[in-house]
Amino acid sequence: MRRMTWTRAALITVWALTGMVIFAADIPKTAPAPTSAEAEYRLGPEDVIDVFVWKEPELTCTVTVRPDGRISLPLTDQVEASGKTAAQLQQEIAEKLRQYISNPVVNVIVKQVNSLKISVLGEVKKPDIYRIKNRVTVLDAIAMAGGFTEFAKPSRVVILRNTPQGPQRYQINIKEAVSDSRAAPVYLQPMDTVYVE
Repeated sequence: MRRMTWTRAALITVWALTGMVIFAADIPKTAPAPTSAEAEYRLGPEDVIDVFVWKEPELTCTVTVRPDGRISLPLTDQVEASGKTAAQLQQEIAEKLRQYISNPVVNVIVKQVNSLKISVLGEVKKPDIYRIKNRVTVLDAIAMAGGFTEFAKPSRVVILRNTPQGPQRYQINIKEAVSDSRAAPVYLQPMDTVYVE
């Protein structure tokens, strides 16, 4: 009898979770529990990093990731930094320096994190660019911007996101998301723009 009850509970849970996924299938969400590899910080525009090259003081410098996602370094010229971890970037810099130095030892340290931000625009009370430290949902972002104005259309909220495939646009209905208990929260990514019509 207990086994049958447990099986029914498991089936109901699976059905509820499936309904949740179907409800918000249009909008990609970040994983609820990122692995250690995913949790490692990835560089973005305006981040400041220190690049140390052991026994090569003229190659050691502090640089800011440009809006195009690149950095300029002595000898290595332009290096793509955006989207990479510090470990991945130091490995790439070391590889480029091997043309000039035998066995270069490179260390990349993130000095300032400036790329973790989102924009909230349109019919909100305080439209602005907001710096974030943790994952935030669309509802969190609207709350940070002071909530909706009296002219806002909560059923027409748009997320604009730049992806490797190009700019993407996702429209969500906040009224439905709030009223439906099965709806999974929609998490934003750094550099997303939330626009309230």
